[in-house]
Amino acid sequence: MKLIILDYSSQANEWAAKYLRNHIIQFNPGPDKYFTLGLLTGSTPLDHPESYHSFMWNKFFKHIDIHPENTHILDGNAADLQAECDAFEEKIKAAGGIELFVGGIGPDGHIAFNEPESSLVSRTCVKMLAMDTILANTRFFNGDLAKVPTMALTVGVGTVMDARKVMILITGAHKVFALYKAIEEGVNHMWTMSAFQKHPRTVFVCDEDATLELKVKTVKYFKGLMLVHNKLVDPLYSIKEKETEKSQSSKKPYSD
Repeated sequence: MKLIILDYSSQANEWAAKYLRNHIIQFNPGPDKYFTLGLLTGSTPLDHPESYHSFMWNKFFKHIDIHPENTHILDGNAADLQAECDAFEEKIKAAGGIELFVGGIGPDGHIAFNEPESSLVSRTCVKMLAMDTILANTRFFNGDLAKVPTMALTVGVGTVMDARKVMILITGAHKVFALYKAIEEGVNHMWTMSAFQKHPRTVFVCDEDATLELKVKTVKYFKGLMLVHNKLVDPLYSIKEKETEKSQSSKKPYSD
């Protein structure tokens, strides 16, 4: 497990973006080699402007080079929700598994919509939302509690644990206790993100504000490793830059 501590949330976000970019470049995806990116969240009904479908298209997919057929989001309007969840798990298997899961956590330490008391070996499923989560989501519904969904489809903790790598962003003083529970205490189903202590390749990326509940020696230890960890985001040639360089090097030099 790696804990990356940056001074500010903007720096944490930039570090995470560079890490993702480098990982994709090193993976070197192609027509028969998929880089499957998992995003830690759930799904609410499709026809709502604050649905996960709307959020992902407006905030992410339409800004990157990706074909619509290569995006897979749980359908909260499916007639058979459990069948939808089962089919999602099969899609993951068919793609060769998740290469990297990226996401955040709630103040109570939940990942995606795996609320406290969720099974740490759960698969994609239907979950009832805790009141804290419902209240936190009222900001997306003009403060109207009655409009906030009370259930959602979500990847399970076990689904995430099967990924080859996991990166979690944790910023802000309101996440301090969750980070403390994840780093300095044991694995506990009441704090589902603590399960990542058992994952061999997890990276937590946080800002200073999120570390306020950690022991001083814990913070100093991980900060002392930053020279090593920053090598993970050292500039790399992009895939297109590599192709351009290869093309140029294959040209014969001019001679009389």
